Amino acid sequence: MAPTPRRAARRRLQLPLLCLLLQGATAILFAVFVRYNHETDAALWHGGNHSNADNEFYFRYPSFQDVHTMVFVGFGFLMAFLQRYGFSSIGFTFLLAAFALQWSTLVQGFLHSFHGSHIHVGVESMINADFCAGAVLISFGAVLGKTGPAQLLLMALLEVALFGINEFVLLTLLGVKDAGGSMTIHTFGAYFGLVLSRVLYRPQLEKSKHRQGSVYHSDLFAMIGTIFLWIFWPSFNSAPTTLGDGQHRTALNTYYSLTASTLSTFALSALVGKDGRLDMVHIQNAALAGGVVVGTASEMMLTPFGALAAGFLAGTVSTLGYKFFTPVLESKFKVQDTCGVHNLHGMPGVLGALLGVLVAGLATHDAYGDGLQSVFPLMAEGRRSATAQAMYQLFGLFVTLTVASVGGSVGGCLLKLPFLDAPPDSQCYEDQIYWEVPGEHEDEAQGPLRAEELDTQA
Repeated sequence: MAPTPRRAARRRLQLPLLCLLLQGATAILFAVFVRYNHETDAALWHGGNHSNADNEFYFRYPSFQDVHTMVFVGFGFLMAFLQRYGFSSIGFTFLLAAFALQWSTLVQGFLHSFHGSHIHVGVESMINADFCAGAVLISFGAVLGKTGPAQLLLMALLEVALFGINEFVLLTLLGVKDAGGSMTIHTFGAYFGLVLSRVLYRPQLEKSKHRQGSVYHSDLFAMIGTIFLWIFWPSFNSAPTTLGDGQHRTALNTYYSLTASTLSTFALSALVGKDGRLDMVHIQNAALAGGVVVGTASEMMLTPFGALAAGFLAGTVSTLGYKFFTPVLESKFKVQDTCGVHNLHGMPGVLGALLGVLVAGLATHDAYGDGLQSVFPLMAEGRRSATAQAMYQLFGLFVTLTVASVGGSVGGCLLKLPFLDAPPDSQCYEDQIYWEVPGEHEDEAQGPLRAEELDTQA
């Protein structure tokens, strides 16, 4: 169905104007506020007594590359399962992440690294911006196929700001530990997106079930995203942690947790599947839940057994969520969760936060030794007990859920503004409304000829 001339004109102008406006505004803010940090600035670095090998770039950049790959390749291809929405899944991931990286550099910079009237950036700020982009893409998964690019950019504009505020409250004001972002990234991104999806609920999409499914090759594309995410997740959780034993331990815990969640996913998928067959949706998503569930506790002394147990539980819960809870979420709660972010990021994120509460509450000086200072500095300094730290961790989860829910509600109202180019119900989950799709014009031209040919043969 062709758009009306007025709608076509609005669509032609809306995205370009919004992109140019947002890029222009961020460029001006960068010019005024953003500067290189001391490890990036030529004069500052060479002005000190440094060895180039000591520059943080060499310790952090490999992790940054892995996280960057997860954001652009992992998330993008994971959402390419819809049979006629692959261009949008990957393309809009590209657009949203590129904008979120710039905007989050500013928001996080004002909150965390604003010194001398300037924001100081380096490889660590690049990693943190990627984390924020990851949260935005998690929310995108909940509304995949039902929103236009202009709506998504405005969603990112609001969510990045709220992400930065929530992260600042948890990590700086409350002293919560959340190395891999079970709370700040996964729980926040999931419930922001789920509440957003609830506000944008479309009852007529029940008639579009045929477009919401996958085909053989689209599921293979999605598995590319899964494999990239699975391989690089240890880097994702360990990228911001303290160099040395903390980073090493975080990668190890994530590594074991992912292996366990994969086995539990295969086991449960076959157990609940028709005729004992595996469901590719479960494998694409629930196998990754092990990376989410250890995000908060991965830096702590979780132990390898604890990582395995947590990963197995997360894979089980996620698989059962896809099988039994997703249909209830839509029928009873009116939440149309396209990618099942509640099962991959929401529930495992909450479990990960609770696991962090437990492990923090069990922390002792004997278990951590001198390493307590790097993991729980307030406990090492005697300013907070293990029980108090656990309570702060629990309160951090409550704050995250509150900020995400309120933000999702506000975002939903914003995205429902009539002038925004939301796709009509009949064109949701379709690339053609926003993209030039190869072959579409040939099909249209050959349609009448083909029909005439068939009539002749008859």
